[in-house]
Amino acid sequence: MCTVLPYIRLLRPADWIKNIFVFAALAFGNKIRDPNAIVLSILAFATFCFVSSAGYIFNDMLDRQRDRLHPAKKNRPLASGTVSLGAASSMMVLLILLSAVICYKFLSPQFAIATGTYLFLTVTYSLALKHRMILDVIIIAILFVLRALSGAVAIDVPVSPWLLVCTFMLCLFIGFGKRRCEIASLADADAMLQHRPTLVRYTPDLLNHLLSTSGGVAIVTFLLYTLDTSWPSPFGEQRHNLIYTLPLVVYGIYRYAMLIESGKAVGPTELIIKDTPFLMTVVLWTASAIAILYTGSGLGYLVPPG
Repeated sequence: MCTVLPYIRLLRPADWIKNIFVFAALAFGNKIRDPNAIVLSILAFATFCFVSSAGYIFNDMLDRQRDRLHPAKKNRPLASGTVSLGAASSMMVLLILLSAVICYKFLSPQFAIATGTYLFLTVTYSLALKHRMILDVIIIAILFVLRALSGAVAIDVPVSPWLLVCTFMLCLFIGFGKRRCEIASLADADAMLQHRPTLVRYTPDLLNHLLSTSGGVAIVTFLLYTLDTSWPSPFGEQRHNLIYTLPLVVYGIYRYAMLIESGKAVGPTELIIKDTPFLMTVVLWTASAIAILYTGSGLGYLVPPG
């Protein structure tokens, strides 16, 4: 078991939580009772887990020298030397092949294109775009939007433009928060330069401004999604009742902003897993949204039909 553990850690299974965006279309497309849609969504989720792990391995291969200078990332398998470059390369190729097989056998060509685009952007990000200030976080946000879009393509449901914009802005907020975590956890400019050169240009004041802007726009676009009457929804006017979950959305965004100031976590995934109030907020919002959309007809409508 001890010899297998570094290879499991190389896959970063904790980061697979990011791929739950694939299931957004299942819930918001009113397909949660459709067995075929559930199976396709699970296959799409598995595909993104394989592809994202392949991307993590590729990134770790490139960053192993810089990761050795980071207080937490120095323990990653490639940075610590517990997994060789050859073994990591083989795992990366195998994961991509498994993803291709699933796409070819079970999912649509459109999903394969979306997944291929995700992989291309991931590789491009690791090679060059992560060194471009602001653009690095924008690419990360686009990758999250691609997860959500791919989930919709997998089960053939339309997606509200406002929901995509909300997802993009929320992921910008999370991405800038991650940069804030990294700055807080590194001792000085030299350490930032060695770990991630763009961090030197990300000042705390700039990141605070970017966080407040992206977080505020994320809240506004969530409201626009819930109140939009022009986009047809499989839930009809019932979708408008999602506005009742606004306090949870606001609390989750503000708590995340508060937590990243401490610098005690490497990134958002660690915060979600370790901070109980934040985790409970995510769980409670998810449960509330499902209850409102699927069983909440007795609440009435905030926006009159038609």
